[in-house]
Amino acid sequence: MAEKKRTHVVVPKELMEEIDRLAGKRKRSWFITQAVRKEIQRLNFLKAVKETAGAWKDEDHPEFKMGVNNWIRSLREEDENRLKEMI
Repeated sequence: MAEKKRTHVVVPKELMEEIDRLAGKRKRSWFITQAVRKEIQRLNFLKAVKETAGAWKDEDHPEFKMGVNNWIRSLREEDENRLKEMI
């Protein structure tokens, strides 16, 4: 079990009432922990997207020139043709 640490957090009354309505008074910590985890994941994702922006160069992937859908379709056709040759 992960180590836990007690903290004091001040939130608007309406927010606490909504948390109690959704999770119940006995599950406040669980609810807040889950919400914070989700927000941390979202913020980390946004940070990663910003940090890697521009890493993809169109000239490095000419197979996508006609669109990703067409590229996937051609891969599937190749697989089907290989399967037909094997049978």
